[in-house]
Amino acid sequence: MLRKALIGDVKTIHGMINVSSGKEEILPRSLMDIYSNLRDFFVYLDEDGEPTHIVGICAMSIFWENLAEIRSLYVDREYRKRGIGRKLVEACLSEAITLELFRVFTLTKNKEFFARLGFREVDRATLSEKIWSDCFRCSKYPDYCDEVAMIREL
Repeated sequence: MLRKALIGDVKTIHGMINVSSGKEEILPRSLMDIYSNLRDFFVYLDEDGEPTHIVGICAMSIFWENLAEIRSLYVDREYRKRGIGRKLVEACLSEAITLELFRVFTLTKNKEFFARLGFREVDRATLSEKIWSDCFRCSKYPDYCDEVAMIREL
């Protein structure tokens, strides 16, 4: 089951991000950052098991009047290849349309996944809003970033 994140989900989301960032799949986020941006998150619950067991997360962050980012996408390993990641991203895209945001980007190491969802690769420099708000503070910027910039026009 897919739903918006609740305050009681924050520590689970934080834990999932820590697991994923430890494997260098996504960038780490602080607990305070997750609390501050909780409304950005969707969670996916295990439909066959415990009703409160979160198995996937994804956030959509608004950057500017015409730009949003899909970030912090993570699905537990044992639940991958079941369409959960797709459902989480599609929920974010649907919310973007509702908010009249028609350009959505991501920085990812999994470009094949996002390409199947209609994203196309772009030069990171075209995302100046992202660079100056987040990338500029990242220890991997500019020479060691291993993520690909992709965008989808809705």
